[in-house]
Amino acid sequence: MPKRFRLTRRFPVAMTDEGYRALKAFAARAGLDENQALSFLFENFESVTHSENMTHRLRLFTAELEARKK
Repeated sequence: MPKRFRLTRRFPVAMTDEGYRALKAFAARAGLDENQALSFLFENFESVTHSENMTHRLRLFTAELEARKK
């Protein structure tokens, strides 16, 4: 029996324009709205990420973070 999809938590989120465009594109390809797409990604986080790639990408992102804030 499938789980009922309920949005039980709401929280303010700030995203980069690049991140938001990627989220919207993913949601459109998947036939979901942005809320459903985010829920899918986080509910299935371990299976949709490659841990070695994730660690490398996170290191790159954090290294560039200060420069991106300016």
